[in-house]
Amino acid sequence: MPQSSPARSASASTASAHTASGPARRARTPAVDTACAEAVDLARDAADDTAWPGQAGEHLGLRADGDRVVTHCFECLDPAYVGWQWAVTVTRASRAKVVTVSETVLLPGDDALLAPPWVPWLERLRPGDLGPGDLLPTASDDVRLAPGYTQVDESVEREAQWEPGLGRVRVLSQEGRDEAAARWYEGVGGPRAPIAASAPAQCSTCGFYVALAGELRKLFGVCANEYAPDDGRVVSADHGCGAHSEAVSLPAVSEHNPPVIDELGYEVLPSPSRIEDAVPVPEGEASVVEDAASLDEEALGHS
Repeated sequence: MPQSSPARSASASTASAHTASGPARRARTPAVDTACAEAVDLARDAADDTAWPGQAGEHLGLRADGDRVVTHCFECLDPAYVGWQWAVTVTRASRAKVVTVSETVLLPGDDALLAPPWVPWLERLRPGDLGPGDLLPTASDDVRLAPGYTQVDESVEREAQWEPGLGRVRVLSQEGRDEAAARWYEGVGGPRAPIAASAPAQCSTCGFYVALAGELRKLFGVCANEYAPDDGRVVSADHGCGAHSEAVSLPAVSEHNPPVIDELGYEVLPSPSRIEDAVPVPEGEASVVEDAASLDEEALGHS
């Protein structure tokens, strides 16, 4: 069979592609085929078969998708797909009178309830989503990381002066350090945490404060006090809590306040024993004083 030359085929393909995508393209609206347009009953039967055990609703219209290709639309009566419609495409061969069904699909209409737009997993990921056994790959162009050079020039020396790499492929970049510092400073280990507002002093003066390495040591460290709520966590230098190493105010042994005596509501009188010692009592009246003393003790609950 005769074959065309490759150069001619390539030029023809280029011209065809330019015509299809370039400004010289003329879109031709296909004409509605009469036989396919009249095949409403055939399209309804196909829609009923696909929607079984339900049925398709009323005919919503048709559109021409090509030469001798027409799509009929029917209302979907399924309560789970309100606003959707059955689209049945029918066609016929050239110079043929028999119309056949090409495909039947369920498509959303203008008022259909659709799922929210798909979001890549990297944008859906949140802190705390990573669990045991999960793997979180890092993109090769992650701006938070920089090459871990051991021999650098002046252009990247600032990136690696605190993090030389020591065999690591990548280390934190300046942007990565800034993001981490902002996140830590605004978190529960920063100065605006409720526990830091009532702290006796800042973490920078605490003996349990272990400063980080690199540029982050200027503002952050790790708490090493096992009794502190931030033990083993990154805290800022101006953070604080009640477990400060130099806190000298020890809590009281008893949680109860000392008793308060109201001396304004009554008059303090000497006891009967002191009255006997201070004032001599005649023999005839001694029994009266003893009876009065016994009555006072009974009134106070003594026996």
